[in-house]
Amino acid sequence: MKKMEMLYQGKAKKVFATDDPGLVIVDYTDNATALNGLKKGTIEGKGVINNRMSNHMMRLLEQKGIPTQYVEELSDRETLVKKVKIVPLEVIVRNIAAGSFSKRYGVEEGKELAISTIEFSYKNDDLGDPLINDYHALALGLCTAEELETIKKYAFAVNDMMKEYLLKLGIILVDFKLEFGKLPDGTIVLADEISPDTCRFWDSETHAHLDKDLFRRDLGGAEDAYQEVMRRLMGE
Repeated sequence: MKKMEMLYQGKAKKVFATDDPGLVIVDYTDNATALNGLKKGTIEGKGVINNRMSNHMMRLLEQKGIPTQYVEELSDRETLVKKVKIVPLEVIVRNIAAGSFSKRYGVEEGKELAISTIEFSYKNDDLGDPLINDYHALALGLCTAEELETIKKYAFAVNDMMKEYLLKLGIILVDFKLEFGKLPDGTIVLADEISPDTCRFWDSETHAHLDKDLFRRDLGGAEDAYQEVMRRLMGE
């Protein structure tokens, strides 16, 4: 597979064309951002961790019948994926109150929610990724009603699988963000990544943060936390 010109550079990843128009290469960097890009820095080694962890989770989810854009891990930092048109929704699944949910609704961080819940944000940096509901998503033409139901179904299936899997490793899945994309034939697939950048992970005994909140909140120790998640998942 020949790597060609760069198509896109995001906050933490670069995307390159290949000699196959249906496939692209994603290159994970150590760049870190938070607060809608207002806070910037680096977390040494996170590109490798996020790439390998995300691929590991995608492979597990594929085995559970959840389609993803994953094709092949090319190196520690690069992965071959199916080219998709991203649905401009950030899909947030929450099991425990934390972050913006706690602030928005005045719920103490760490309180277990009565049910797992789902939120949608309009994926638009200029607008600050505003929270929207189902009707907004449909009114703005971001997806169809059928696509939205498929996204919800997959998001909750991902939650069920990951909660159980991670708890066996001593990790509580607090909440996480997913993105979905459409293949040329319209099929909805899980896209982007699953990593300490996009998930809140807490140690099941100490409730210590094992995710990007350490960077976001200037708590320190982000590199060690990312490495600890990698160790538990991959035995390294």
